[in-house]
Amino acid sequence: MAENMCRVKVGNEEREYAKGTTYKQIADDFQDQYQDRIVLVYTESFRLQELHKRLDGDRELQFVTVGDQIGIKTYKRSMCLLLVKAIYDVGGHDKIQKARILYSVDKGFYCKVDGDISMNQEFLRAIEVRMREMIADALPIKKRSVNTEDAVKLFDKYKMYDKKRLFEYRRVSRVNIYSINDFEDYYYGYMVPDTSYLQYFSLHLYDEGFVIQMPTASDTTVVPEFHPQEKLFHVLKESTEWGDLQDIETVGALNDMAAHQNVTTAVLVQEAFMERKISEIAQMIAEKKSAKIILIAGPSSSGKTTFSHRLSVQLAVNGLHPHPIAVDNYFVDREHTPKDEFGNYNFECLEAIDVEAFNQDMTNLLEGKEVIIPTFDFKSGHRNYSGKPFQIASNDVLVIEGIHCLNPKLTEKLPAANKFKIYISALTQLNIDEHNRIPTTDGRLIRRIVRDARTRGTSAQQTIAMWPSVRRGEEQNIFPYQEEADIMFNSALIYELAVLKQYVEPMLFGVDKNCAEYLEAKRLLKFLDYFVGINSESIPNTSLLREFVGGGCFDV
Repeated sequence: MAENMCRVKVGNEEREYAKGTTYKQIADDFQDQYQDRIVLVYTESFRLQELHKRLDGDRELQFVTVGDQIGIKTYKRSMCLLLVKAIYDVGGHDKIQKARILYSVDKGFYCKVDGDISMNQEFLRAIEVRMREMIADALPIKKRSVNTEDAVKLFDKYKMYDKKRLFEYRRVSRVNIYSINDFEDYYYGYMVPDTSYLQYFSLHLYDEGFVIQMPTASDTTVVPEFHPQEKLFHVLKESTEWGDLQDIETVGALNDMAAHQNVTTAVLVQEAFMERKISEIAQMIAEKKSAKIILIAGPSSSGKTTFSHRLSVQLAVNGLHPHPIAVDNYFVDREHTPKDEFGNYNFECLEAIDVEAFNQDMTNLLEGKEVIIPTFDFKSGHRNYSGKPFQIASNDVLVIEGIHCLNPKLTEKLPAANKFKIYISALTQLNIDEHNRIPTTDGRLIRRIVRDARTRGTSAQQTIAMWPSVRRGEEQNIFPYQEEADIMFNSALIYELAVLKQYVEPMLFGVDKNCAEYLEAKRLLKFLDYFVGINSESIPNTSLLREFVGGGCFDV
C-alpha cells in the first residue's frame, strides 16, 4: 500500500483511501448500503466526527444516519441554522430584532420573530422559498473556531445578545462558529455538511409565531402532518412568558442572576409561582363537586410523587380529605406479567395492571363500600391485602398516581363525572440562547441520574443505558394520552439545572470512556458547562426538586 494511502474498515468491508479524504467522500461511497442519509461518523473509541473532517490514518468507521437519534438531532439542529438565516434574509437584519426557537410542538419547533415584520402566510411562504433555494444550491455549512472573547464581540456585532451573555460565563478558550455563506451563528452540537441534506420540512402559522415540522428517526423522508397539542402548548407558552417576565429567558440570564443578584429571592419567587399553580388546580377540583378520583400521570422524573403530596395539602386547604393510591399496587402477579421483545418483564404496559380489580375497587369506593387497597410485594411478585379496609365520605377524594392514569382503558368502568385528570411533566422553559433549545428529556434524564444514584445506588452509566427503554415506554404509554388531561402542570423549575449541575457532574465524569454511554455523558457535561452553579441550601424542603436531591419534607 502506498505511503499516502489509509485502510478504512466499515463493517466487514475494507477499502483504501488517500490520506486527507473527507469522511463525506467515504460516506458517499457507502451510502447505498444504508436506508437513511449518513450525517456523522464514529471513529475509534466512540469518537463522533462531522463529515467534513479528513482521514489521517487507518480507521474503523461506523456511520450515523438520520435514522439514529444522534443523527436526527443533527438534522434538526442544521435545519434551525438554515431557518434562522432564511428569516434574516427575508426580513432583513435591520428589521429583525430576534428570531427565537422556543420549544417542541408536535414533531417540530415553535418559533417567534420579534421585529418590524408581520408574521403572516406571505412572510412564512417567503421564508420557505428562501430555504428551498439554499437547499437546491447545496451551500456548505462551514465551521471555524474562534477565541471566546472574539466570539463575544462577534455576537455583540450581530446583535445576538443572548449568545453574548451566554459566552461571558464560558470557561473554554474557544468557540465553534457555524456559517452558511456570510451568516454566522453558534449551535450546541454537530451539523450536516451542506444544505442539500435538509430537504424535508414544512412551515405552519401557529399562535403568534409558526412551527417548523420535521421528520422523525422512524420515517426520515416524510414530514408528518401538523397536529397542534393545544393544552401542552398553552402550558409551555405560559411558562415561557413567566420566565420572560422574570427576565430569565436563557441560560445567560440565569447565570447573571446567580452571579450578581439574590438567588434566594429568585428561587422563592419560582417556588411561589409553582405553589400558586398547584393551589389553582386544587381549587378547580374542589369546585367540581363530583370529582372523587384525581388521576395523575406523567413521564419519568416529572416529580409526580412530590406533586401529589403538595396537591393533597392544597386539597385539604379546600376542605377535602385526600387518600393517595398508587396504581402500581394493582400489578398482576409476576407470573402473569407480559414480557417485551427481549424477554424481560414489561412493567410499563397496561396489561401489567389488573385493570378489572382496579376498576372494581374504585367503583366500590364510589358506592360507599369498604375496600381493602392491596399493596404489591415486589420481592414475591404478588399483591397482598393485609391493610385495613376504608371507605370514602362526601368530602374524601382519591389521589391516584400512575403512568396509565390518562389512558381511558385504565378507568373505563368509572363515571367520567367522577374523574379529574392531571398531566405533569418537566417542560423546560429555559433555553441555552435564542437558537438553542434545552430538550425536556435532558432535564428529566439529569433529574433521574441524581435521584437514582441517591435512592437506588444506580450509576450514571446504568441510568443512561436504560434511558432509551424508558423513553420508548413513555412514547407508547404516556404521550399519546397527554391531551386527555383536564389540566397540565409544568414541574420544571427555571433554576433547577444550575442546582443539579453540582450533583450530576461527578457522576458523569465517572462514566468509563470505553463504554457506549460515554458519548452521552460527555454531551451532558458539555451542556452543564453553560451553567453557573447554584447552591441547594436556598431550596425549600417542600420544593419538588427535593424529590431528586434529597432533604425534602415528604420523604421521597
